[in-house]
Amino acid sequence: MKTKLSAALLVAVTAGAFGLSTTAASGHGYTDLPVSRQKLCQNGSVANCGDIQWEPQSVEGPKGFPASGPADGQLCNGGVSRFAQLSSPVTPSGGAWPTTKVTGGQSYTFRWQFTASHATTDFSYYVTKQGWNQNHALSRSDLNLTPFLKVPYNNQRPPSSLSHSGTLPTGLSGHHVILAVWTIADTGNAFYACSDVTF
Repeated sequence: MKTKLSAALLVAVTAGAFGLSTTAASGHGYTDLPVSRQKLCQNGSVANCGDIQWEPQSVEGPKGFPASGPADGQLCNGGVSRFAQLSSPVTPSGGAWPTTKVTGGQSYTFRWQFTASHATTDFSYYVTKQGWNQNHALSRSDLNLTPFLKVPYNNQRPPSSLSHSGTLPTGLSGHHVILAVWTIADTGNAFYACSDVTF
């Protein structure tokens, strides 16, 4: 009887520990201001997105952008193959990604939503160059690789929602992509979100 009880307790403890570890691993984040491609899929504004519609927070890839990180052509999906549709220049139904109207030189409030927090190095925002090639998946050559906004976070853990403001770059017009990167301090990864905007 004692052996059966010990075995049952061991199974329960192991299952509990596994449950805790999988919950921690599933917690991440995404941007909803300006609305990101993964959020557009999650809220139904863009249809037929596949798994990302249930996991907008899971676009996690190697950190170190732009020197390292996801490969060119996979920046918007963080190198995660099952979210590849996020890096396509068109939506899964073949239309243009919806855009948010913004004005260069004006202050803009960026917002992240988190399903679990991580110790954070910083948040960085990059934007495409004027005249970038909109007909292929986003590459480093399309971006100004100096972030127009960088917010240090000193290894703190963000709350469930975090906003910060910065000035949008000038000299841009038409359709552009803002790539937001949330760099994690205590893992080798970062989270990526692409938002389509019209200046």
